[in-house]
Amino acid sequence: MPEYGASLEELRALMEYRSAEAKEKIDTDYGGTAGLCEKLKTDPNNGLPNNEEELERRRNVFGANEIPPHPPKCFLQLVWEALQDVTLVILLVSAIVSLALSFYRPPGEDTAGTDDSEHDAGWIEGVAILISVIVVVLVTALNDYTKERQFRGLQAKIETEHRFFVLRGGQSVQVVVNELVVGDIAQIKYGDLIPSDGVLIQSNDLKMDESSLTGESDQIRKSPDHDPIILSGTHVMEGSGKMLVTAVGVNSQTGIIMTLLGAAKTVAEEERKTAKREGMIMISITTINFRSFSSAVCVFE
Repeated sequence: MPEYGASLEELRALMEYRSAEAKEKIDTDYGGTAGLCEKLKTDPNNGLPNNEEELERRRNVFGANEIPPHPPKCFLQLVWEALQDVTLVILLVSAIVSLALSFYRPPGEDTAGTDDSEHDAGWIEGVAILISVIVVVLVTALNDYTKERQFRGLQAKIETEHRFFVLRGGQSVQVVVNELVVGDIAQIKYGDLIPSDGVLIQSNDLKMDESSLTGESDQIRKSPDHDPIILSGTHVMEGSGKMLVTAVGVNSQTGIIMTLLGAAKTVAEEERKTAKREGMIMISITTINFRSFSSAVCVFE
């Protein structure tokens, strides 16, 4: 028998409804917001008991309010990834072959009438290509490493500094957003960035900015009788209210979208490809310049 009257899957599905459909769904399946609070074993006026054991039990059942980041990559891993480009591999092979040929003299070769200085300078082209590839790889890897460290530092700062007011044991307490659990009664007000999904219990001229999720630029009026669904990642633009937390972390709408899209990874890959293309252009220019220089030396001599 489930410990709570609403499962994790049911609550995730509930957050996909909007406006009147959401109100109808809550009334039909849960008997209104009061019935939903009862199923989640929370008091709309006093919130959850301030009991760490109960809070931990809810985290185990419904998940914690955090989106686990990808394991950080070391600098050598980023260098290896930068080397996976096919063009870079071809250029590396070409540089090695060019260097090998520059030092190779067939046995019994007749050197009469040939320019030894031209043969001795043959290694320059191979070294130039090799140095250019190394520079492109190191710059790309260093760029990725710096951006990853900055992102993780900013993420850690947000997680420790972003706090929210909830009702626990009949008292209004301020907690770090990572400590929010399903069943909490959260107090929202003008200027708040909503850290989890929820169902509105009480509102006072509440208007939300949902453009970060829906792309809708107009402010959305929210009320328990009209549109009670509150989504994570949205901003409170006017008014205040109380909401019942129903989905947190990877189970919230923001968490689901981030998990499915992986937008940050895609952007990083595109920037890496752009850096490599620019590096290829520089390699080509360098090679042409060295060839021109070698030809000019030969003519002068």
